[in-house]
Amino acid sequence: MTIQAIKEQLNSSKRPIAKSFHTGDHFKVLLFGFKKGMKLEDHTAHHPTKLLVLEGEVIYHQPKKDVRLKQFDEVDIPAEMTHSVAALEDSLVLLTQG
Repeated sequence: MTIQAIKEQLNSSKRPIAKSFHTGDHFKVLLFGFKKGMKLEDHTAHHPTKLLVLEGEVIYHQPKKDVRLKQFDEVDIPAEMTHSVAALEDSLVLLTQG
């Protein structure tokens, strides 16, 4: 139901929608939904993170590195690395932290 809820909320949102999918003592799994053109501005994560594109296409940006990611592509995000994610089309991404 989490993905369905994200997609429903995106219909009226002007920014990406994030929801917790699963958490444990030392990890967190998040889902992010984007409409085409939406951007998750520069931020950092305190733990190593893996971003996996479930649907759509995004640009992952960190200093001196831009990666275009399509469905089922993934990228590792180091802890404390400033980065952003921008949607080139309607997209759904999965993030695992920890």
